[in-house]
Amino acid sequence: MRLIHVFIPEERQEAVLGVLDDRDVDYVVITASGVADGGMLIEFPLPTDAVSDVLGRLHEAGLDEESYIVVGTAETAETATMELLEHRYASDFSPLATNELRSKSRDMSRDPYSFVWMIVLSAVIAAGGLLADSPAVVVGSMVIAPLVGPILTTGVGVVTGDRKMVADSVKFQVGGLVVAIVAATLFGFLLRLTGFAPVGLDVSSLELVTVRLAPTFITVTIGLAAGSAAAFALTTEGPTALVGVMIAAALLPGAATVGIALVWGALVVALGATLLLAVTIVAINAAVIVTLRYLGYRSAEGDSSVLPSALRVVALIVLVAIIGGVLFGTYQQLSFERETTSAVEDVLSRPAYGGLDVVAIRTEYDALGGSRTVTVTLSRTSNRSYPSLARDVQRRIAARTGRSPEVRVRYRDYQVAEPGSSYPSNGSSGS
Repeated sequence: MRLIHVFIPEERQEAVLGVLDDRDVDYVVITASGVADGGMLIEFPLPTDAVSDVLGRLHEAGLDEESYIVVGTAETAETATMELLEHRYASDFSPLATNELRSKSRDMSRDPYSFVWMIVLSAVIAAGGLLADSPAVVVGSMVIAPLVGPILTTGVGVVTGDRKMVADSVKFQVGGLVVAIVAATLFGFLLRLTGFAPVGLDVSSLELVTVRLAPTFITVTIGLAAGSAAAFALTTEGPTALVGVMIAAALLPGAATVGIALVWGALVVALGATLLLAVTIVAINAAVIVTLRYLGYRSAEGDSSVLPSALRVVALIVLVAIIGGVLFGTYQQLSFERETTSAVEDVLSRPAYGGLDVVAIRTEYDALGGSRTVTVTLSRTSNRSYPSLARDVQRRIAARTGRSPEVRVRYRDYQVAEPGSSYPSNGSSGS
């Protein structure tokens, strides 16, 4: 429920009040005298979903966009037409009015001091979770990361033509990610310096790190979906905190990965995670802007933009190039994975490897989508060794794909008791 206060200039009173009467809105005149230019101040309650429609019609009737309009929250309202209005707008999705959208997005902004500290703490927690290979800790870091605020205010600033809002929000986005990378780097360096980090740790072998080695179609899709969901949540009266966790999930672990990769000298991992981070944040921002545009948000001057036309064209070309490159890289990766799987199956079909079964095949990539390592996990029921297996798999992969990656073979040993097996005798007999 919303309570609206509107100042109406004298020359617009008849038209504005006529709109309210036509829309069955009950209003009261707070003051009609002693006001500059002979205007009047009125107030009226509305269902939340009716605000955008009614204010839009008032502006069409001549009410200036810069008029005195205050939208407040009301617990309940009893008027002659309130039930009618609630039924009228109950089944309609009506996003927040533009002024409410701007106000809600600004309320999500933080002062620089608290923003930086929350980013630092969340990055440290994320880096610790990655090094400990603990998904629960990484998820915890996402909950406190305040990245959703500047991302949403950037989108709102773009669609409403607020250049200052865009500039400030972009600074917070870029600054926040840089701070996260620096914090993760310093934390990783501290762990290595004090000896609390595992000796000989290979960060590229950590499962939570290997999924962030390069952008893929899946990661871009996650970024687009997270940005669209955040924009949609912003346009409703509901909270955006949970959606903010999804935004942080797409960005914060990547920033922490860059930091710890730099500390351990894994430059290829750092490059891949940086590229992933850049592509993801572009995708999230693009999704926010497109979703808000789709929902009908525009600036007061029409379809004006904070970006010149030429720059918008360049930005669109860059975005298409990024998405196209990611799609092509993903296609190459999937093709390589399929051929690798077929190659492993071909080798294991040989009689010499009859006692082995595939448990998992994992392929790691570098920042440019090239193969780095193929890890084949096999199960066996004997202690027999297969010294030439890795070489045979590598040769078969090279024959099918034209690439010769490093191949690692791991074994899981099992002891099997077949159904109906007899138990050994203990030498005693029953009486």
